[in-house]
Amino acid sequence: MKYMIQVRFNGADAVIHGLPSDEQDMITTEFQTVRTLPGVLDGNQLEAPDSAKTVRVSGGQTLVSDGPAVDDVAAISGYYILDAPDLDKAIAFAAQIPVARMGGTVEVRGMIER
Repeated sequence: MKYMIQVRFNGADAVIHGLPSDEQDMITTEFQTVRTLPGVLDGNQLEAPDSAKTVRVSGGQTLVSDGPAVDDVAAISGYYILDAPDLDKAIAFAAQIPVARMGGTVEVRGMIER
């Protein structure tokens, strides 16, 4: 089954930036390593939430507003698409993402394939 792994820094970025540069480099390497693990089909860090544009259509007119559709705390900081045999394996994968131990959150959600 494929899973969307949603990464939310929730302040973990401040923790990372507060570390000595060699430790920051190790965290960056961890992120790069996670991206190469078996089953990872895609994964990327996203730009800051304030760079987002939210699009709605009302009465046939496209309406665009600045910022994310959700508050900054709920905004996704990055994602992975994982092909894993079961939910337990997907959760074990999510636990390897550095922000999971640094105050951030990692949401695991199954994808409906059509």
